[in-house]
Amino acid sequence: MTRWTAAAANTWSVARPLPLGCNFIPSTAVNVLEMWQAATFDVATIDRELGLAAGLGMNAVRVFLHDLLWTDPAGMIARFDTFLALADRHGIVVMPVLFESCWDAMPVAGPQLPPRPGVHNSRWVQSPGMAALTDVDHRSRLEAYVGGVVAAFARDPRVMAWDVWNEPDNGPEIARGDVAGLQAKAALVMPLLDAAFGWIRAAGATQPLTSGVWSGDWSSPARLTPIQACQLDQSDFTTFHNYDGASDFIRRVDWLAALGRPVMCTEYMARPRGSTFAAILPEARRCGVGMFNWGLVRGATQTHLPWDSWQTPYLGPAHEPWFHDIFDPNGTLHDPADAALFQARDASEPRRLAGSPTDA
Repeated sequence: MTRWTAAAANTWSVARPLPLGCNFIPSTAVNVLEMWQAATFDVATIDRELGLAAGLGMNAVRVFLHDLLWTDPAGMIARFDTFLALADRHGIVVMPVLFESCWDAMPVAGPQLPPRPGVHNSRWVQSPGMAALTDVDHRSRLEAYVGGVVAAFARDPRVMAWDVWNEPDNGPEIARGDVAGLQAKAALVMPLLDAAFGWIRAAGATQPLTSGVWSGDWSSPARLTPIQACQLDQSDFTTFHNYDGASDFIRRVDWLAALGRPVMCTEYMARPRGSTFAAILPEARRCGVGMFNWGLVRGATQTHLPWDSWQTPYLGPAHEPWFHDIFDPNGTLHDPADAALFQARDASEPRRLAGSPTDA
């Protein structure tokens, strides 16, 4: 199988409701290993919190998987199938993420450490970790993981699309200012990123593929890094991340819409940075862009705290406003005004064609 044509991707996009959702992890899980491992797979919480998402007006979620879960292929498939069934019951489609380059580069399966007090996303883990990135002997295992998961759900309508790799050129090296380390990591990721697109297609996926760009200038091919060029050249539809205000969001939508494929924002919403629902959702509606904010229910990931809590933990009173997340664990909205912003968005509204300007 090969990359979809732009015409096929646009036909796929306009045939479905415009996605409006979140990046989902249950409030009881500190990371994706804790979310999916048998001993901590919390069906009751997942069901309840997907219900909160649906009640707000969400129709899609983006959810992270992990290569270390493939030590129990049958169990992983069964639990993901259970998740899809729960989401489907709430009218929600799912975009799984297969690989991830952010935060802890040394993931270990089994019981996970508790959250570090006062620290944003303190136990999130990369997939694959550095040990697998640096050892070519892991390549067959990674291919088996991707191929096995995708083959099991290649024709499943509950799977909206496959997100191949989250922020492949990111990592804790950025926070440390370690340019050389980040470049070395990118050199390891690049061949696997390219291969992973091929593995998914070889497994017979009928759903489209994507990997979202997140930093830098994407206004022309000459300005792209090799990893960004791979992401955009291989993706069937175009995705990006943006945690800044409305003007930057619109500028980036225009850059990417010029590629002529459907555009979705798979991460946004950082209230203190100006990326709020009030600022972004009306613009996304006008632009015809599918949206997935980070976070749903405040919990063990502690993503209601700012990014800079990694340098200075927030150990005092609750941080206001929250950085990410929408609900308290009891189902109370952090900001009651959010409900109207979600419900005002009409998924049946006429869609902007890919490549048309946002001021049309």
